[in-house]
Amino acid sequence: MAKIILASGSKARQKLLRQIGVKFKVCVSGIEEKRILAGSCQQLVMNNALNKANDVARRLKSGVVISADTVVLAGKKIIGKPKDLKDAFRTLKLLSRKPQLVYTGLAVVDIDKKKSFTEYEKTRIYMYPLSDKQIRNYFKKVSPLDKAGSFDIQGLGSIFIDRIEGCFY
Repeated sequence: MAKIILASGSKARQKLLRQIGVKFKVCVSGIEEKRILAGSCQQLVMNNALNKANDVARRLKSGVVISADTVVLAGKKIIGKPKDLKDAFRTLKLLSRKPQLVYTGLAVVDIDKKKSFTEYEKTRIYMYPLSDKQIRNYFKKVSPLDKAGSFDIQGLGSIFIDRIEGCFY
């Protein structure tokens, strides 16, 4: 069986793989995700995921590298991870006012077979309107700085969700 490598330091992605029983090693990519929308959102996240997977695959002799990239689209604006807490606050306030689309791109690179695969998922998320106090209290418990859209849907941020159309994960 091929060795599986996750090209991400994301705790949420690691937890998800563990939940489904996948044994893997972590090797974080040095690639910076692009956040300029030149084409479609789905192409952006798939390209980012593939670039990260290829970056890690180039450093290894064998195995299967898995990578992902997630962005939030609010209106026509791409929202990735916030720059700082002030940016995270503005982002979460904006997202709680209207539905947003969350795009996640997935890339799998099989080093031994010299093959790669990309796919994406699109999910529409409706949040409850959040007060400034609710956002500040959330930030006291969860760091928003490593989360696209400034919240974690699989963690404490799930309390902000009214409904989801699409894949939860």
